[in-house]
Amino acid sequence: MMDARDSIDTAGRMPVLVMPSRGFGKFGRLNSIIRVCAFSLLGLMAVFVGGFALFANTVSHLTTPANPAKADAIIVLTGGQSRLDAAINLLASGKGERLLISGVHPSASRRQLQAATGGDKKLFSCCVDIDRAALDTIGNAEESAKWVEDHAYGTVILVTNNYHMPRSLLEMGRLLHGAKLEPYPVVNTNLDNGGWLTKPRALRVLFTEYNKYLLALARGIVPVKPTPDGIALAEATPGN
Repeated sequence: MMDARDSIDTAGRMPVLVMPSRGFGKFGRLNSIIRVCAFSLLGLMAVFVGGFALFANTVSHLTTPANPAKADAIIVLTGGQSRLDAAINLLASGKGERLLISGVHPSASRRQLQAATGGDKKLFSCCVDIDRAALDTIGNAEESAKWVEDHAYGTVILVTNNYHMPRSLLEMGRLLHGAKLEPYPVVNTNLDNGGWLTKPRALRVLFTEYNKYLLALARGIVPVKPTPDGIALAEATPGN
């Protein structure tokens, strides 16, 4: 027979439900969101760093062709004396019928360019065109596309520095649909075998160019254009 004490003991052993605090639940969700954001950020950083390593390794292995195949024309993007010298030498050796120097400063005359490159005066007069409208790589691509289309060229040798070549090919490839580009990278510093890792200046140039290359890739998805104050969305044009 159960007495009063037994009843009390039994009641004391009844399970007790504890309701979770609403504040604790909110904190848990916030903590989960923070963790997801942190992992996502780490993932993006890993992709960015890995992409840079791949970009730098690709650029560092670009070499100047010893004997490039003959093309219809040659385009050189200004930005260094070695680029101009290489382009003039290609023209003089008959690797192209005509040369476009794109991105020349408005104050630079034809005579000054000829003297700076040491090119033959006759060759310079007959077979060299000068573009002074382009202000950047996008402008180079636009002006070069007009020039190639006007002359109906099918193959073009593109001369620029090795680190600048991927972005130049990307920008020009979007506009030169009917012409084949043959890259002619100019190498000023040997960056092979990971040499760019031990050269602070080369590392800085590669990192800057990598970011510009990513921006050029983004332009293929979201139409943007450079402005004096930064980057702005490009205005949509009919048919785009």
